[in-house]
Amino acid sequence: MHKAPTRLAMQFDPPLAEAILLKRYKRFLADIRWPDGREETVHCPNPGAMLGVAPEGGRCWVSRSKNKARKLPCTLEIVECDGPDGLTPVGVNTNHPNKLAEEAILAGLVEGVDPGLPLEREVRYGEERSRIDLLQRGQQNVFIEVKNCHLMRREDGVTEFPDCVTARGLKHLRELARMVEDGDRAVLLFVVQRTDGTGVTTAGDLDPAYAEGFAWAASRGVEMRAVLCDVSHEAIVPQRPLPVFV
Repeated sequence: MHKAPTRLAMQFDPPLAEAILLKRYKRFLADIRWPDGREETVHCPNPGAMLGVAPEGGRCWVSRSKNKARKLPCTLEIVECDGPDGLTPVGVNTNHPNKLAEEAILAGLVEGVDPGLPLEREVRYGEERSRIDLLQRGQQNVFIEVKNCHLMRREDGVTEFPDCVTARGLKHLRELARMVEDGDRAVLLFVVQRTDGTGVTTAGDLDPAYAEGFAWAASRGVEMRAVLCDVSHEAIVPQRPLPVFV
């Protein structure tokens, strides 16, 4: 039985404000229109292609920072996108998945990761001196790499990763496989920031090298896990595990 989280890592206080997404551009910028007709440029914390999750004219929800010194006080958090069951809210802020991953682990939603053991963040490891997102020390250390996943092009609801070529992601696969070779455990955890996902797989047409590396890493013992989130203007909450298809 999964235990309930003791806290919500991604509770929006106050709740997010609704607007219309006009366009996303220059990777980290987006223009929105407020209900009163005002237009504003907001921060878009997502370095990926955002394929299928930046529909112009779609509803979106933004947070407002309490930091008065910020040049762009608002941040794009959620965009309403098409899915197999119609429109659904999708979390697009890639700063959130690590917090959501911790919450999912604490809730017992990630198979093979002990919810009762401490988690260390951003620890350097491996030959390439990467930083692992989460590390759980024990008789066997567990290295946990977290990936945000929101691309959906399939009618069966299976989400795909990545949404563009990711040399960095391929490097992480190599490092995780080395940890297994050294006698530790390695987990690649996909955080699906949308409510309609049924599983996770790779987007081999968008990044064939990553898809090949993913299958290779799985064959070397890297454990592939995924968790589905409930997404709303009040909070993003991990809900349940999803299957990962290699």
